[in-house]
Amino acid sequence: MELDFERCYRAVDSRDQRFDGWFYTGVTSTGIYCRPSCPATTPKRQNVRFFPSAAAAQGAGLRACRRCRPDAAPGSPQWDVRADVVGRAMRLIADGVVDRDGVPGLAARLGYTERHLHRMLRAELGAGPLALARAQRAQTARILIETTGLGLAEVAFAAGFGSVRQFNDTVREVYGATPSELRVSRGGRRAVGGAGTITLRLAYRPPLHAGALLDFLALRALPGVEEVRDGAYHRGLRLPHGPGTVSLTPADGHVAATLRLADMRDLAPAVARCRRLLDLDADPVAVDATLAADPTLAPAVEAEPGVRLPHAVDGFEMAVRAITTQQISLRSARTTLTHLLAATTTPPVDHEVGGEVDLLSGGQPHDRPWGLRAFPTAEEVLSVDDTAFRMPGARRETIRAVARAVADGSLDLAPGGDREEAVRQLTALPGVGPWTAGYVAMRALGDPDVLLPTDLGVRRGAAALGLPDDPKTLNAYADRWRPWRSYAVIRLWRAA
Repeated sequence: MELDFERCYRAVDSRDQRFDGWFYTGVTSTGIYCRPSCPATTPKRQNVRFFPSAAAAQGAGLRACRRCRPDAAPGSPQWDVRADVVGRAMRLIADGVVDRDGVPGLAARLGYTERHLHRMLRAELGAGPLALARAQRAQTARILIETTGLGLAEVAFAAGFGSVRQFNDTVREVYGATPSELRVSRGGRRAVGGAGTITLRLAYRPPLHAGALLDFLALRALPGVEEVRDGAYHRGLRLPHGPGTVSLTPADGHVAATLRLADMRDLAPAVARCRRLLDLDADPVAVDATLAADPTLAPAVEAEPGVRLPHAVDGFEMAVRAITTQQISLRSARTTLTHLLAATTTPPVDHEVGGEVDLLSGGQPHDRPWGLRAFPTAEEVLSVDDTAFRMPGARRETIRAVARAVADGSLDLAPGGDREEAVRQLTALPGVGPWTAGYVAMRALGDPDVLLPTDLGVRRGAAALGLPDDPKTLNAYADRWRPWRSYAVIRLWRAA
């Protein structure tokens, strides 16, 4: 990826937070690399190099700055929205696919040879898939070292390292300190909430309209799976190695995340899914600038800057929700889905009543157990009888068709899935139309440029703002919002 030196240096000189995660600043005189917004004195031009990824900076022999913690910067917006192979690869690496399945598994998911995938990632990011996964392991290890009481050997394997020696060498290279020194430097802080609980900060690029995020999620919250309470969003998670729960609380400059995990190896994928859920790697300035160029949307953008596009932690869940919501209200859809949840067998992560014991915290009771579970899997949905669906037969069979496709692997709704192929396969199923496929592409697959012109809420919002509400006319008008039409949909829903 080409990085213009002058533009990058100006961003560093002004400590512009908007560029955090877009690139990394390497300082050859000190041997460290930083975020563009690092508060340290701006280095001299002759001592600066710019890198497209933290892994590339590490590959050049630089260690992470302990002051600005560049490894914890927001992810690059382009990998978050791009639908090409490199963008898909980055989302899968963030979800821990390399740690679980190795580079061969990643290449197989993407349909390319390992050699060609390595070449593409090197060209774009200055590092191959192993180096990118290694950088993520180092960050995971630091979080576990500083926020949990796990033994360092346990941290090594939980972070995805193959040996304690590899763990020690990587931490020393990346942070310029041994794991033991990192633990001492945390100042004696104790992990809150018992074993299996991790509290950390999720960075984002300002501005972030937290109220819009919580409003959106609260309106669609499914009892037993998620809830919005006391300014925070809570939900159950299904992760590669076991269940989990998360509490996400927007704060100034970050989102506070409290994760409770059955298996610490799930930390990296849990963080990646939470970031995607809240759209924390977006570039809100670029989005708002495009939408505000339309005089009709400009007042809404000025009044509410930083409105995000909530995504999904489970693509199959989002597909079922979309199908269930067809032609009925959100309230009716929530009632229908609650019946389906009751018919499946996945237990909640926590016990609900006071005095019960939470198995994830080493047998210690919690003051306020969350009692949340993950949404059922495709296999679980296929196992229930017709009475569990409480919906018309055609819609029930559509859900089963999607569940069969997900279960047999022919339909990939994961973050690294091919958006065009997923939409094509969805619309080929009976009962799945353009609205349903578009909604799934927007929220499950993270497509930033989806318009839902036939959606009743979109049309009402358009009418409220004085825009054309005829689907065909609105579709033509919305070309000026490209490539951020999904964000325009969120704003139209809010206007409605």
